[in-house]
Amino acid sequence: MSEWIEKVKDRAKKQKKTIVLPESEDPRVIEAAKKALAAGIANIVILGDSDKVDVPGATVINPRHSDKHEAYAQKFAKLRARKGVTIVQARENMNDATYFGMMMVKMGDADGLVSGACHSTANTLRPALQILKTAPDAKLVSAFFVVCSPKHEYGDKGTLIFADSGLNIDPTAEELVEIAASTAKTWRGFMEDEPRIGMMSFTTMGSAKGAVPDKMQEATRLANKRYPELELDGDLQVDAALVPEVATIKAPHSHVAGKVNIMIFPDLACGNISYKLVQRFGDAEAYGPLLQGIAKPVNDLSRGCSPDDVVGVIAITCVQAQMMDAAMARAESEA
Repeated sequence: MSEWIEKVKDRAKKQKKTIVLPESEDPRVIEAAKKALAAGIANIVILGDSDKVDVPGATVINPRHSDKHEAYAQKFAKLRARKGVTIVQARENMNDATYFGMMMVKMGDADGLVSGACHSTANTLRPALQILKTAPDAKLVSAFFVVCSPKHEYGDKGTLIFADSGLNIDPTAEELVEIAASTAKTWRGFMEDEPRIGMMSFTTMGSAKGAVPDKMQEATRLANKRYPELELDGDLQVDAALVPEVATIKAPHSHVAGKVNIMIFPDLACGNISYKLVQRFGDAEAYGPLLQGIAKPVNDLSRGCSPDDVVGVIAITCVQAQMMDAAMARAESEA
């Protein structure tokens, strides 16, 4: 395990949160729940049949038989009334573990939710947006992976963030700016280092023409104008972003090249392919897709995840909940 994820687990233990796992049918999730409880990382709620789920220390809830089922259905019907959702439909939705879990988070009965081991990102994101909605300061929901490489010379002791690697298929230059800003905020919450953002391409500083470099150059221009406090530059190739010796050749005037710790990719194909290659060929840990821009902590999982990956995402979700609590407390004290 990387030093970074161990620090996240330690942070999670200091202020334990309650995390909902709606995929009781997946043995990896059950094993992860046992590990998270044994390590004292979180309080765990598993949604499923208590006769089939054997996880000592976890709270097991069958959504269909829960005493909260009707109250959640009534609340969901109100939330979705403008979309024509009836109470009958809402009750049916509450039979679904993911929808029920999201309502637990909405109503304050849990602090966060982790899903996606055996469901698509859409199955997690759709109820999250319907029930929890976007955060007040968010212009866009996006997804990222924390990649922890054994090559400590890259990023922050081997830790980098890849975004968007799990959600937005072909973001515009404007959307890339918001993804970069959100990811910088995420980085500050998790890391001890300042964010240094590379707008990635197959080119460096306009070394070739094309739609991708044009988009990344425009995103860089907009980001530097809108968020001048960010250390951000582009377009950059991977070697120019990460390797100081290459950066001095390809981007000698860049203040970011050679020391990037956040990679913003031009599209989902680049981001998703890149993280999987680094994970598999580079023997790296990859946690995600983690979601940013939702009002409460909800995180997705890769369907190829291991139980240890799930434990890591549970810990990350706990820390996100801690950070949201701290931000809310600051806002209330300043009001």
